[in-house]
Amino acid sequence: MVRIIGNNVVMVHGGAKASEYVILGKGIGFGTKIGDEVSLDDSRVEKLFKLEDRDQLNQFHDLLEEFDPLVMEVADSIINSISQEFPGTLNNKVYLALPSHIQFTVFRIRKGMDIINPFLEETRISFPKEYDIAARAAAMIEEAFHIEVPEDEVGFLTYHVYSAVSHVPVGQLVKASNLVSRLVDTIEQERKIEFNRSSMDYVRLLTHLRFSVDRIMNQTMDVDNPFADQIRSRFKKEYALAKRLGTYMKQDLNREVPESEICFLAMHLYRLFQGRKASKDDPKKPH
Repeated sequence: MVRIIGNNVVMVHGGAKASEYVILGKGIGFGTKIGDEVSLDDSRVEKLFKLEDRDQLNQFHDLLEEFDPLVMEVADSIINSISQEFPGTLNNKVYLALPSHIQFTVFRIRKGMDIINPFLEETRISFPKEYDIAARAAAMIEEAFHIEVPEDEVGFLTYHVYSAVSHVPVGQLVKASNLVSRLVDTIEQERKIEFNRSSMDYVRLLTHLRFSVDRIMNQTMDVDNPFADQIRSRFKKEYALAKRLGTYMKQDLNREVPESEICFLAMHLYRLFQGRKASKDDPKKPH
């Protein structure tokens, strides 16, 4: 063993060429010291990956030199919390991405730099369980570093929690959130309405748009919509709006948007607008 990165991450030399590897596993670094041998038969070993190219190796070493040991300790605790809530193999990138994010967050807060998250509400609604874990993670960071973590940062931590569980890159999550926000803005502008961010209408819309974007990104939408012809003829305005939203999705995601997805979105928009109209017409219903 050449480096103990944290309780769950160590760096070792191995193989005929004495290459450098990173081993991930719960408790793999606990109670060990430099020079100890680690067997691949060790039941704690979950992941092993080789630092193959020189740029990757240099970047890894640079990160290690910069990491505050307390950051690694807090990151370990957060990762353990994620593992308890989501049994299964985590994305191994979280073992470096999360401490790197925490260290930069602590730096920004201590320097008085603003942390602004334009996707906070969307993130809270889309990933409620991950958001709860991120809120607990923020509390751990506050206690360890004696700082106050703003709620906007909880939203960013949520991305790392979700990425660790889903194996979806954080950058892709940010891109999806940006697109969903843009789609909501387009709907409001086109229909000259403004959604109450705490209303069920807004929650349903966000949920549908998020699932739609995820399906297109992952290319999992291959089911025909049996009501496509009826939707196109009966809900012409909603269909036209859905087509415009589909154009934005295609541009941002560089993916074809299936006609069935457009029709499902048009049907959802129709129900959404009809529900809002009924609510306004009935004074007993909350607007």
